[in-house]
Amino acid sequence: MKSYPVAPHEVTAQWLSEVVGFSVHGFEVTYFSEGAGIMALVTRVLLDSADDDPSSVIVKFPSPSADNRGVAQTYNMYAREVQFYQSIAPFVSVRTPHCYFAAFDPSNHDFVLVLEDLGKLRIGDQVAGCSLEEARAVISAIAQLHADGWQTKQFSGLISHNNPMQRDGMIGGWRLGWPVVLDKFADLVPAAARAAGDKMPDAVGRLLEEMCSDPVCLCHADVRLDNVFFGDGEVALVDWQSICTSAPEQDLAYFLTQSVPPDVLAREDLIAYYHAELTKRGIDYSLDRCRERYRVCALYLLCYAVVIAGTLELANERGMALGRTLLGNSFKALDEMDAFALLN
Repeated sequence: MKSYPVAPHEVTAQWLSEVVGFSVHGFEVTYFSEGAGIMALVTRVLLDSADDDPSSVIVKFPSPSADNRGVAQTYNMYAREVQFYQSIAPFVSVRTPHCYFAAFDPSNHDFVLVLEDLGKLRIGDQVAGCSLEEARAVISAIAQLHADGWQTKQFSGLISHNNPMQRDGMIGGWRLGWPVVLDKFADLVPAAARAAGDKMPDAVGRLLEEMCSDPVCLCHADVRLDNVFFGDGEVALVDWQSICTSAPEQDLAYFLTQSVPPDVLAREDLIAYYHAELTKRGIDYSLDRCRERYRVCALYLLCYAVVIAGTLELANERGMALGRTLLGNSFKALDEMDAFALLN
């Protein structure tokens, strides 16, 4: 029998007391609205504890959905997030939730995480977008993350984003999702994308090779507004299930082309801003190289938008709005930088 719970009904006040380090007399497990924690079950546990102790924590478990859990297991997502909190988080400066407890069973991919509840901060909304000031704050945070993990060898076992599972998953997802996007979101697809879209599966491997050639760094690999909390003059990043090594521009391009509204992108050269934030932290890196890799990353990351909008169930109103936001923002940004020419 495991020494830790892997589902909400297995949690006890005694176990909570042991892992958080203060007495928990009772608790209540509450659930987030649909759409939170797709690949894992994310709960907020309200604690009956002393007034000066935290009144709640976030507890993450394996997804109760066999399909979602299967995807998480294929990409080793639970192990990667536990690895982050156990051995990487202490060495990065960007704000992350304090981790009270983390455990993972490699034999069956059971896991549990007990994290600081950041609920008093404001969470971002990928559909609503963000302001220029907020975009700059996120960019500064990821520049710090990349500087902390630049060309690092200290994090053993950290996977490159250029791996067979990632490559094959994006190729298969594109082939399934692209016809759906052309059918359901036709009004968003520019002519350049229509002409080049069928070439993407053959290009994914090459794009990944370019992204993951040196210099690489520690990447969050899922920097979108739904994973960002704002407050106290800083940002906090959550959901570290996709950590890897890759081009620094992967995080930058994913955030800018899929979370930042086009009118905000047009107000400032945010690639140059990122480069300035990175180099002022002591990293020697060419701005021209940064722009070149940004374009490659942005094109590759269209796969994410196509897979989400074209293969996942978007039956509710926010789901459809999210699909349109990801695709609309991506297509506009890629068209403006002539990124589809990379497929020719």
